[in-house]
Amino acid sequence: MAELLSDITIQRELGGIHGWSRRGDALTRTYQFRNFTAAMDFVNRVAEAAEAADHHPDIDIRYSKVTLTLSTHSAGGITQNDIDLAKAIDAGDTTPDSGGSTA
Repeated sequence: MAELLSDITIQRELGGIHGWSRRGDALTRTYQFRNFTAAMDFVNRVAEAAEAADHHPDIDIRYSKVTLTLSTHSAGGITQNDIDLAKAIDAGDTTPDSGGSTA
């Protein structure tokens, strides 16, 4: 099982991940897109990254707004898996066809 990260480690890691914040025992970020189709394209790219990492976010879709929440439920909080997936998602959200921005 993955180990929980300390509060200090989480804060340090968040300093290097644009747009993500801590909410309790999870990391969260909201993205705003130009339309529903662009939002769904982004969600599909997130799904590919999540499958590759075998670590899956909670995804809330509200038309052109997508909120991702990362937490390692089996560990009861934030682990390195969450940080790594946030970084992978962050690296992929700025592709020209994404139309994404942080809300």
